[in-house]
Amino acid sequence: MSFKFEVLHADKNTPARVGKVITPHGEIDTPVFIPVGTKGAVKTLTPEELRVMGAQLILGNTYHLYLRPGHKVVKEAGGLHRFMHWDGPIITDSGGYQIFSLSPTLKVTDEGVKFRSIFDGSIHFLSPERVMEIQHALGADIIMVLDQCTPYPAEFDYIREAVLRTLNWAERCKKNHENPKQALFGIIQGGIHPSLRRLSAEKTLEIDFPGYGIGGFSVGEPHDLMFEVLEPTLSFIPFDKPRYLMGVGNPSSLLESIGLGIDMFDCALPTRVARNGAVFTTGGENKSPECQIYQGF
Repeated sequence: MSFKFEVLHADKNTPARVGKVITPHGEIDTPVFIPVGTKGAVKTLTPEELRVMGAQLILGNTYHLYLRPGHKVVKEAGGLHRFMHWDGPIITDSGGYQIFSLSPTLKVTDEGVKFRSIFDGSIHFLSPERVMEIQHALGADIIMVLDQCTPYPAEFDYIREAVLRTLNWAERCKKNHENPKQALFGIIQGGIHPSLRRLSAEKTLEIDFPGYGIGGFSVGEPHDLMFEVLEPTLSFIPFDKPRYLMGVGNPSSLLESIGLGIDMFDCALPTRVARNGAVFTTGGENKSPECQIYQGF
């Protein structure tokens, strides 16, 4: 099999666990944090430096790579691994989050999303089928279904509609998934509403994916509320499937989520914090530009 996940050790007192993900480009020890390489590179870091730092898996941003340089260019360059000069595992998101967060003028229908490019204002349309075509061309080891990420706060009926639309898109993504060497993950949405999270989780599991992303968190909701909703949501995901909390990256949230049984994380926060001359320490965030020693969490 091209993709495999196994739990190597489960904590006796909490849902926390240690596991291993096997992909065509190498193995990944979990829990794992995924550095974000938005446009095919993690900002300010070379692939060699990422290796030295212990990075196992890098995320490529489908939205940005589709707009520039274009998925066809990446494919002609030999795929995302050669394009990034990274021979380890790669994951690509579907672009759904960026569409909703970066484009002020968009139109969402059951068919897909019409939006303007943040680069030149040109109009584009992404459907589940198109997103699969793009991610097949990029060639990442793990790819994601197209989902509709809702903001906080949002009306219950609006979030429910987004959940149902994401389920429809997930079915269409799976139907158009052609490359057995790429593992397609489903995404659970539902905002801060436990009933919608349960609906999303149960129906997404019925479609059946090798792994599950949990989206729609870290979009402005209170920290405690996120965990209040996250914990019961995780109870619906099978023990033997990897759980990927999308877009969460501050140290305290990572540790709390690991304690709940999360296996994978991604976020641009760590590199953004570093580029702005700050580090996380045991005493909190240190914004002194003279501080050069990373003291841990």
